[in-house]
Amino acid sequence: MIDSAQANAFLSAGRIAVVGASNEPKNFGRTIVQALTDHGIDAVAVHPREISVSGRPCYPDLASIPDAVDGVIVMVPKASALDVVRDCMEHGIARVWLFKGAGPGAVSDEAVRFCNDHGVGVVAGACPLMFLEPVGGVHKLHRALRRMNGSLAKASA
Repeated sequence: MIDSAQANAFLSAGRIAVVGASNEPKNFGRTIVQALTDHGIDAVAVHPREISVSGRPCYPDLASIPDAVDGVIVMVPKASALDVVRDCMEHGIARVWLFKGAGPGAVSDEAVRFCNDHGVGVVAGACPLMFLEPVGGVHKLHRALRRMNGSLAKASA
């Protein structure tokens, strides 16, 4: 179950990197970067082959980002998620969000276990757009469905 309070705390923690964001038309990471920015959150795109994403500078890896990052949203396939989580830990990033929307997402048992074993706070298996108020459209429906099936705590607005 996703803890709404933890998700909201993650999104209000400060500077957030989105690993896997690109300018590909179907890349949802780009949508996340734009939505975070639109909500006043300092979003940083990370992708090894992009220079900018949604008009913001993009960095090839976490090590290349100037200044500290307070959390990372992982938007890579789950087979690569553990590597990203390890990289977060190596760079002192103690908050990770393993994205999961309609598709397969970044959640893997290994990545979640690694976070839990190493004291990294993890939101595993949700879309941040379900928590960026005001929530609209398909994200509002997605949130309602998650509450109905019991995979999202009913505490958030």
